[in-house]
Amino acid sequence: MTIELQMLAWSIVLGLIHIGVAGGFATAQRGLRWNAGNRDGDAPPLRGAAVRAAAASRNFLETFPFFAAAVLAVLVSGRADADTALGAQVYLWARVVYLPVYVIGIPYLRTAVWIVSLWGMLQVLKALF
Repeated sequence: MTIELQMLAWSIVLGLIHIGVAGGFATAQRGLRWNAGNRDGDAPPLRGAAVRAAAASRNFLETFPFFAAAVLAVLVSGRADADTALGAQVYLWARVVYLPVYVIGIPYLRTAVWIVSLWGMLQVLKALF
């Protein structure tokens, strides 16, 4: 299995972790009864780390499809190389760092980490041009 495909697989795992972390914070604030219920009506608003965890999860879900498409396109086209392998690794590890940085609430570092993950994705994407 190529490094790019391994990073894609681990990114899927990371996406599930994002969902679990955001859900855990929401359940901690809203209660297990709310989480297990039908969720009819308005949910109580989230606060603090729960809001940030939900935002981090949404942000991951915004970037992941582009990363996945780029990795698959590079592999199908046979254009994987050292740069795409590095880019895929940088994307994954930056996204791993992004979740706790966002949940803790470190604004400028969060942006810097996001930019690093974007650079990683662009390293994969540029192999297609």
